[in-house]
Amino acid sequence: MAATNINRVVLTGNLTADPELRSLPSGNSVCKLRVACNTRRKNGSSGEWEDKPNYFDVTVWGAQGENAARYLSKGRPVAIDGRLEWREWETQEGTKRQAIDIIADSVQFLGSRDDTSGGGGFAGNGGSKGGDVPVDEGDFQPAPVASGAGDDDIPF
Repeated sequence: MAATNINRVVLTGNLTADPELRSLPSGNSVCKLRVACNTRRKNGSSGEWEDKPNYFDVTVWGAQGENAARYLSKGRPVAIDGRLEWREWETQEGTKRQAIDIIADSVQFLGSRDDTSGGGGFAGNGGSKGGDVPVDEGDFQPAPVASGAGDDDIPF
């Protein structure tokens, strides 16, 4: 059996700057985001829990990048689903540099346009303050119980 490679990133955080939208000579749009995401750690000397910010560079291509640039701004909470991409280049001084970026497959706008506190509901796709997907109460119903016939063959 062959091993499967998985390259997936899911994170939520707040934008640390306004999105930067560029158009390439090919006509494609590319938007750069910088997202801050906190990690909770216990301080070894004081024993207190504290937040340590992590900063991630995110690239969003095409129409989704254009929407991000149009509707997002510094401080806005977002959810990113994408993949990691490693790149390497040489500076003008001849030094080799490298970086790992997140290439977004989807960007979900969290909170409302006026909400830069990092909280709030999911209202990025035109939904209500409580959520952008209506809840189907059928999702929370108990699963049907199978009849007794044939259950003895189940190995667990």
